[in-house]
Amino acid sequence: MLMQNAQTLSPTHPAKPADRWSAEQGVDGAPGLDALGVRMAFARNAEIFGEGEPTTYVYKVIAGAARTYKVLDDGRRQISSFYLPGEVFGLEATAAHHCSAEAVTRSVLLVIKRSALVSLAEAEHRVSHMLWALTARELQQVRTHMLVLIRSAQERVACFLLELAERMGTTDQIELPMSRQDIADYLGLTIETISRTLTQLESTGAIAVPTCRRIVLRDRKALKRLHA
Repeated sequence: MLMQNAQTLSPTHPAKPADRWSAEQGVDGAPGLDALGVRMAFARNAEIFGEGEPTTYVYKVIAGAARTYKVLDDGRRQISSFYLPGEVFGLEATAAHHCSAEAVTRSVLLVIKRSALVSLAEAEHRVSHMLWALTARELQQVRTHMLVLIRSAQERVACFLLELAERMGTTDQIELPMSRQDIADYLGLTIETISRTLTQLESTGAIAVPTCRRIVLRDRKALKRLHA
């Protein structure tokens, strides 16, 4: 499905400033790591890979956002993770993907063949450490997500907003790449509950919602109390 849903781009296509991939390499990061991959553009909602497909590639978000998800037996969608510019996904230890992945909005991904990355990791200690660190971060995010799902609706939304702000490197304003339905499917809530909870948080002065995609964090201390 990869080549059907993607358009190969010139290597000079601009990247976003945030880059977890480079950050994990350290100051003396392995030279030419990004040169292993090809930049590809994906339309909004385009499939990147499907559940059960071989884990042939590793992906880094250059622009836009991606989501991984599973469709439950009752037909509901459970989003397991969102990936933002600079973040890496597709690092499963198994031979097949345990979930599906899609572009949240029009996105540009760096697509690297897994075998090439593994070969480089065997020769470069920095790259091996980078992959270990990225995998550890992914496991930590999974644990954090599981703990969030047992909390109240307000606590879930507050945790989500604070986490997103931290990952985006922003202080008081978030531009959401994902829809409210996406957020609902990530937090295990209904879209009505998401809308109602955002309204409640706005009424208390914790946030402002100037548009459906823009959230202003007006009282981070109040949000952190819900996050605690």
